[in-house]
Amino acid sequence: MFSRFKKLKDSLLQTKKSIFGKLAPLVGARKLDEQLLEEIEETLLGADIGVDATMQTIDAVRKKAQRENLTQGDQVMTLLRDELREILTKSKATSIWDSPSRPIILLIVGVNGAGKTTTIGKLARLYSAQGHSVMIAACDTFRAAAVEQLETWATRSGVDFVKAGDGADPASVAYDAAVSATSKGTELLLVDTAGRLHTKTHLMQELGKIRRVVEKANPQATVLSLLVIDGTTGQNAISQVKVFTETVGCDGLIVTKLDSAAKGGVIVAITKELSAPVRFVGVGEGIDDIQEFDPVAYADALLE
Repeated sequence: MFSRFKKLKDSLLQTKKSIFGKLAPLVGARKLDEQLLEEIEETLLGADIGVDATMQTIDAVRKKAQRENLTQGDQVMTLLRDELREILTKSKATSIWDSPSRPIILLIVGVNGAGKTTTIGKLARLYSAQGHSVMIAACDTFRAAAVEQLETWATRSGVDFVKAGDGADPASVAYDAAVSATSKGTELLLVDTAGRLHTKTHLMQELGKIRRVVEKANPQATVLSLLVIDGTTGQNAISQVKVFTETVGCDGLIVTKLDSAAKGGVIVAITKELSAPVRFVGVGEGIDDIQEFDPVAYADALLE
């Protein structure tokens, strides 16, 4: 557990340094007054945690400080951490394994460059190492490099792999994979999809088709759409989540590249403003660098 927390903490170093790291010297040895609260508010907004989450946090800190007669600035860090924990845990995701229906089919969607293909490889490794049977379906049929990369991931993790020829209909590949996973008794099917701009309506509609066909292939399967968000995008992530949710649904988020992001605070904004919970976070480039999201550990890693 300690090593997982350390990895998460290390991956958030850029966010902590650039934004949250400013809080400790800001509040040290100062009186807790409105001027200090305004400066903290500006810092939180700069961390991309969003207006709603910032206002809630500042208001909660103000009220708790008055109620408990706290007057020292250095006491603010504990109050901030408690409030971030509160926001983040309200939409904590359940495990994908909570549903008894099999297979569990994860449709991995997102914009170009968010890290979908790599994320699928990491998830395959994570769950195959835990003893689950896993299959990967390469439904990005227009990018040969993506198929080759996925096949390499599948080989390294020892999981089944389904692909078709270049230019094949992605929905057809997804359907065949869902049928195959069902017949083999596979527990988890990971479906890769082509990256697409959330502003391109016809491409988004294709995602909706993929979801419909896998549900048709096995109406008893558990089908979840997981949106991969690049942690470096900041507030732009909010609009992506809204559009993908309207088209294909959003049963959870995977936030990647936290190790290179100075805007990791967007996870707080997403949790506060949207209903989709964060399920996984990418904490590095290695095959094992993915974790189920722990909101308490995340808040602690930022403000410890």
